[in-house]
Amino acid sequence: MLSVAASPSATSRTGRLLRHLDGRLTGQGHRIIPLDVRTLPADVLLGADPRHPAIVRVAELFAQADGLVIGTPIYKAAYSGLLKCLLDLLPQYALAGKTVLPLATGGSTAHVLAIDYALRPVLSAMGAAHIVQGWFTLDRDLTVGDDGTLVVAPAAARAVEQVVDQFSATLHRTAPQRDAAPGSDAAHHRAVATTPVSVR
Repeated sequence: MLSVAASPSATSRTGRLLRHLDGRLTGQGHRIIPLDVRTLPADVLLGADPRHPAIVRVAELFAQADGLVIGTPIYKAAYSGLLKCLLDLLPQYALAGKTVLPLATGGSTAHVLAIDYALRPVLSAMGAAHIVQGWFTLDRDLTVGDDGTLVVAPAAARAVEQVVDQFSATLHRTAPQRDAAPGSDAAHHRAVATTPVSVR
């Protein structure tokens, strides 16, 4: 599974929320590959070169993933420009056959429909097989402690955990039987989280 954080900020609450949820999904038996889009070379993203090795590698990660969590801050009622740059460089049907969970954060409930009206149509056009119920979390419900630990307000935590659990259940239902075979290499590796991907 690929967990894609699409904020340009190194201290993004969106990114922290995704990494927090990665732990929950790992505990449910999924192998998570975290991808922070901001670590990709800016000149490659802005230069729109789909043949650059960094983009080719990311396209491979998308192709190999059975599911994707895509998290973005909402700016001016739309997903981040960083995510737009990446999606534009991927193959037309990079999400074909994938199960996708869209997540967003923002400062106002005025942006709550951005997932359905801005992001979901793009994911659908890229061939996603299942786009499960997404979730929008208000910035004020995400605080960061002095030690860098993310704290999610209780009501927001329950809501986002519910959609993550539904996403996880959908993945388990659609996973090939061989992927879940007891003792198989796939079953062993799926339960191990990896370090974040930084492609240069």
